[in-house]
Formats: sequence, C-alpha cells, structure tokens
Amino acid sequence: MSGATIRTRISELRPHAGDWRPFHPGADLTAGLMVGLVALPLALGFGASSGLGAGAGLVTAIVAGAVAAVFGGSRVQVSGPTGAMTVVLVPIVATHGADGVLVVGLLAGVVLLVLGYAGAGRFIRYVPVPVVEGFTLGIAAIIALQQLPAALGVRPEGEEVLAQAFHAVRDWADHPAWAPLGLAAGVAVGIVLAGRLRPGLPWSLIAVVTATVVNSAAGLGADPIGDIPSGLPAPSVPTVPLADLGGLVLPAVAVAALAALESLLSATVADGMSVGRRHHPDRELIGQGLANVVTPLFGGIPATAAIARTAVNVRSGATSRLASLAHAGVLLVVVLAAARWVGEIPLAALAGVLVATAVQMVRVSSVTTLLRATRGDAAVLAVTAIATVAVDLVTAVLVGLVVAGFFALRQTALAAHLDEVPLEDGVEVDDTTHADEERRLLDQHIVAYRLEGPLFFAAAHDFLLELSEVSDVRVVVLRMSRVSTIDATGASVLADTIGRLRGRGITVLLSGLQPRHERVLRELGVHDRLGADEHAFATTPEAIAHARRHVAREHHAHAAHHA
Repeated sequence: MSGATIRTRISELRPHAGDWRPFHPGADLTAGLMVGLVALPLALGFGASSGLGAGAGLVTAIVAGAVAAVFGGSRVQVSGPTGAMTVVLVPIVATHGADGVLVVGLLAGVVLLVLGYAGAGRFIRYVPVPVVEGFTLGIAAIIALQQLPAALGVRPEGEEVLAQAFHAVRDWADHPAWAPLGLAAGVAVGIVLAGRLRPGLPWSLIAVVTATVVNSAAGLGADPIGDIPSGLPAPSVPTVPLADLGGLVLPAVAVAALAALESLLSATVADGMSVGRRHHPDRELIGQGLANVVTPLFGGIPATAAIARTAVNVRSGATSRLASLAHAGVLLVVVLAAARWVGEIPLAALAGVLVATAVQMVRVSSVTTLLRATRGDAAVLAVTAIATVAVDLVTAVLVGLVVAGFFALRQTALAAHLDEVPLEDGVEVDDTTHADEERRLLDQHIVAYRLEGPLFFAAAHDFLLELSEVSDVRVVVLRMSRVSTIDATGASVLADTIGRLRGRGITVLLSGLQPRHERVLRELGVHDRLGADEHAFATTPEAIAHARRHVAREHHAHAAHHA
C-alpha cells in the first residue's frame, strides 16, 4: 500500500470539524446531563459486577465516554461499561486478576484499531436479526443471574454464572437475609413500573437514592459499595508476567469482537432513531479502539457503546458529540464532589438496577415475532440465547451465524428447481395451449429443461442427478440463463450428470450460459464433458435447431446403416 493511500485512509478515519454539525449547545448539554444521571448507577453496577469495583466502572464511563465521543463514528453514541462486557470479564478477573483485565482491554483496543483501519465495520450488516435478538436475550439472562448474590446478600462462589446463581440461592436458603432482597426487588420493580408510566426521567438514579436513604435511616444493614476514588487515578501502564501474556491474547480477541459487535449494533439502532444521521462503521471501530487503549491506563475496564444510554441520548434531543462529552463531564463531577456519598449506595440497590436493565433489554414483541416467523428464525434465536448463557458471547454469535447460515442455505436450495419447458421453435410457450409442439419435440427425442436459482452444493444433487434417469431421449437442452450462482460442487455434479447422459448416448446442449458462469464451468472441466465447444449456445432457439439437426443426422446414419 502506497504512502498516499495510507494518508488518505487515515484522513478518512480521523476527526473532522464537520463532526460537530449540527451544533446546538443547549440541547446537547441537557441531553448529556440526562444521560449522565442514567449512566451513574449503571456504571457503578457494571463496575462492581466485573470484579474490579464500582470505581472502575465510573472511570470507564468517564474516560471511554469522552474518547469514543471525539473519535467514534456516530454523533450520538454513548460509550462506557456494559452488561455484555462484564459477562466476558468475570472469568478473566478470576483467572488473571485485575491487571490481566487491564492488559486485555489494551490489547482489545489495538485489535479494534486494526479492524477499523482494515474496513471490517461493514460486515456488521451481515449479522441476522435472530442472532442479535438471541444474543441480547442471553445477555439479559446472564446479567440478571449475576445479580443474585448481591440481591440475596451472599458472597458469590465460582466463576460460572449458573454456578454462582445456584450457590447464591442455596446459601440464602440456609441463612435468609431479607433486607438486601427487599431493596433489590423494590428498586427493580420501581424502575420497570415507573419507566412504563412516566418514561424519560432517570428512575434508576431516583430508585438508588431512595434505597440508600432507606437503608441508612432504617438501619437495614445492606452492604454498601465502599470507597470510591475522589478523582481519576494517575495514568499507568498495566503489566502482567510475560508468561501470562500469551494466555491473554484469545480473551482480548473475544473482548474486541464483542466491543465491535455491540458498538456497531448500537450505532445502527441510533441511526434508526434519528433522521438524516448515518454512522461511519470503521471510524466507530477506531473510536472504540482508542477508548479501550486509553481507559486501562486509568484503571478502567474494557468499554463499548451502550445501546440503552445511546437511546436515552437520542430521545433527550442530542444533536452532536457534545452530549456524550457532557455525560462524561457529569460523571467526573460526581467523582470529584460526591464520592463519599456514592460509596454509601447498597450493593443490593445496584443489583436491582441491573435486574431492571436486563428486563428492559428484552423486546418481547420482537422475540415473539421471530418465534412465530419461521422455524429457522425461532431455532437461531433459541440456539444463540442458550449458547450465550451456557458458553460465552463470542461463541454464541458464531454458533448463531452457523445455524442461520444453515437455514439460509436450506431455503436457497429449496428455491432452486428444474422444470421441463414446452418450446415452439426454441421459444418458451404456454404449456396449456402448445402441448402439441412439446409432443413434437419429444417425438424427435429432444427435451428441454430450465435450471432456475442457485446451482451450488446444497441444491445441485437433488435435481441434476434426476436428469441421468431420463429415457428414450437423444438430446437434452439445459437452459442456464436463470441460474443465479454456480459453485464448484454444483459444477462438479453438472459435469457428472453430463458424463452419465453421454455414456448412454444422450447429447447435452447448454444455452444461455452467463459469461461468469461459463468461466467456472470451463475451469472445472464441464465443457470437456460436453464433447465439443459448439454444444454451448447463446440462445435456446439455436440449441433446439442444433438438436434437430443432430437427431436428423443420427436418423439418416441409422437408416443408411440398415440399408
């Protein structure tokens, strides 16, 4: 790649003055304030769930939120810690510790930068809706299950979310603690109900403040968050033993894949909510990559765009990147001025916030529609959701894509078919009014078939091999003009079919073959099976005329032989 090309690519991906237009400071600052109030309890909760502490969640929301706002590909995207990311981080914390998570975040940032520069952002459009919905449903289930220990007031045991939930319920049954459960349930139910009755207000923050006051005034004794840093820590480079570095590469790739998927999906959702705005997918990957490179230097966890906070930003009237910057500024003010009070928030209250978030993530109407749409859509959604809970998020998406691909291939294969076509002088006619002409062709031992749709590995065998069973025919004309795709397997089966027919003395002619398909057939030896180049014709009438001459020659030769 030339230096000029590299400079052009970098220029495309760097921030521009036009990124800030349209610019309405009043609307953006108001939206940023609202998003900041919504993001505060979520940042604390996701930080605590990750295993690095609530303070790490706040740092992530501030630093990643600001960096991604400036360098990202969407004007209204809001980034920070998310539930999906904490699901991936918990086992990394258990295996490699806090420094391991910070190194994973930094490596993931580098991977995202490479993906963005390479132009990988456009591939998000190929993720099917059932995979996205199944992925979201599985994440919601994991987030809710992760909150059980805090909601029940017991210590989490084990790394697997299902095992943690089981142990939490068992321990609570042995020694019931009603105060944390009451706080978590009250916060979760309050947020969900109030959000439906009066959407638009920061109910999560209101519920958390109320729970904190009740816990303190009534002396319920629910465990608080604990110390929150009263400012951003000094930047430092996280380190791990060199021997452990190799074991962090795959987790970093998983984190990068999740960050790319969630960020680009969030940006697509934001495009749909706003008029005339379209995100730049590669720039979005660059922005998230830079955010994940910088955030670990301040002790923050890996970040990604947050669909819920982005939606609040758009609905609050955000018009430019200033709103996302303002959201980060609001959280920074909280850290600087109110860290002591934030530390008094009960962990059970944050668990309630995240349970409510999990409930609100699931769009019941979308899930119901997909379950009723087709068996394939329902299967993809279910498999992706189950794999998300049982295995991990990246594997779940890959499994969902494979299953979706299987059903897509099956549907495409069913769309391919082979029809015997009635012809008059080589031109297709209505088979109800021109049956006589079709019979005349058959009397001449000529039959024409039209191949329609894709001729590839999932469809080729079903109907091409049937051709080898035709009888009392001297010439078969295969009309190829409506074939949309030919792959190596389809071409191979076609060659085998032609070989079998020629072995029985039947001549095969091709008509209407598209140039791009002809190249494939020539490369794979199909033309060699035809016996002569003149057995491929541009039009069906030419093929039928040749077929008639061929049958006539055979007839004269047969008559001369008997004479």
